[in-house]
Amino acid sequence: MLSIYNTLTKRKEEFRPINPPFVNMYVCGPTVYDYFHIGNARSFIMADVIRRYLELKGYRVKYVMNLTDVDDKIIKKSIQENKEAKVVSENYIDAFFEDIKKLKIKQADIYPKATEHMEDIVKLIEELEEKHFAYNVGGNVFYDVSKFKDYGKLSGKKIDELESGSRIEINEEKNNPLDFSLWKKAKPGEPSWNSPWGEGRPGWHIECSAMSCKHLGKTFDIHAGGNDLIFPHHENEIAQSEAANGKKFVNYWIHFGFLNINDEKMSKSLGNFFTARDILKKYSAEAIRMSFIQTHYAGPLNFSEELLSSSGKGLEKLKNLASKISEGSVINKEGGITPAFEFKRYEDNFTSAMDDDFNSPQAAAVIFDFVRDVNKTIAENNNISNEFFLQVKGFLEKTAVGVLGILDFSEEKTSSSGELENSLIDFLINLRIEAKKEKNFLLSDKIRDGLKELGITLQDSKDKTSYKKIST
Repeated sequence: MLSIYNTLTKRKEEFRPINPPFVNMYVCGPTVYDYFHIGNARSFIMADVIRRYLELKGYRVKYVMNLTDVDDKIIKKSIQENKEAKVVSENYIDAFFEDIKKLKIKQADIYPKATEHMEDIVKLIEELEEKHFAYNVGGNVFYDVSKFKDYGKLSGKKIDELESGSRIEINEEKNNPLDFSLWKKAKPGEPSWNSPWGEGRPGWHIECSAMSCKHLGKTFDIHAGGNDLIFPHHENEIAQSEAANGKKFVNYWIHFGFLNINDEKMSKSLGNFFTARDILKKYSAEAIRMSFIQTHYAGPLNFSEELLSSSGKGLEKLKNLASKISEGSVINKEGGITPAFEFKRYEDNFTSAMDDDFNSPQAAAVIFDFVRDVNKTIAENNNISNEFFLQVKGFLEKTAVGVLGILDFSEEKTSSSGELENSLIDFLINLRIEAKKEKNFLLSDKIRDGLKELGITLQDSKDKTSYKKIST
């Protein structure tokens, strides 16, 4: 039984989809004004792991991640770069897709853009206005939080406490400091769209409400995002959506913990701000994913170079076993013994960990226990059958590859075969050098000619022999 900690109810609950085996899941995506940072990457990767595990359990997940392509930050960046806001957003959308591919994040089923849903956004604001949850002040439309009696139910914040200690920007047009923008009147030079309230653009919160309901329905199963989005973003999404639609917005709210860099909060002012793109230049996607998976998704994570290095070293055990699997499946095509091994116990333990609110640290521990015990079995037995290696590979493909994304057999095979080929060439070159020193020119020429037939030409110089591969 899968249980999920629900931010809305503040407890773990049995997961019961609205329409099994279908699951509708919405994840807050990036505001595309820059390369996304490593904190965003944690949310994207952990949401990806949750989605993958649901699929392993047989659910058919409709996965939607929005792209906020109209926003104050995009407009500011467009002014800085002297480019149209649309050009800025499109450039960083392209970069976003490049980086999530490198991070082994599965593509969403739909990536809705705010600019492509203006009709839906305007319609939703009109419904809120008709139901007296919104008011227009000279082309600026605000949501009236006092009209929504359950405001604060996600974050646990109370309106009177928020008002007394409010740090929200003062706007004399608002009835209440907590009221938030649904539609912003156009300013000179800013991108804008037609609406019943005049030229303008939507507020951030209404975009997500409109896009999620458009693609997943007025009530859907899972909404996920970073802890920093609980208030006000997700709180405001609930207020808007439930006021307009008259029904529950989302059944399960999942939030990902904060990311610190070397024990300090990540920020540009501290100079410890890293983009995922920066980190990918030094570390593999598997190492990055492993560093996130070792901490429960909801907890805070201290991200550091040491953590990444340690994760990379830990993954060597997995990669080494992957190599043994490849060797075993080649050597023992037929025959051999199949040693007793409790595959089901590890499968059950992995499932038990992930069923407990997607406990990835425990799930990863199960995989490494499995690796240790498989290696012990291999060491204690000779002539192991191909069937055993296929079972080992099957477990790892379901778990380490399919759910956690910390291993890639296709890359391992390519890497291993390439490294082996290069090692063999180096061995033959060294053998040829020794033959020449011993004046065994017959053997020396035989090695050179044999390599040439294989598409490898040798180039002798005074100090060394190099080689070049020629495609045939």
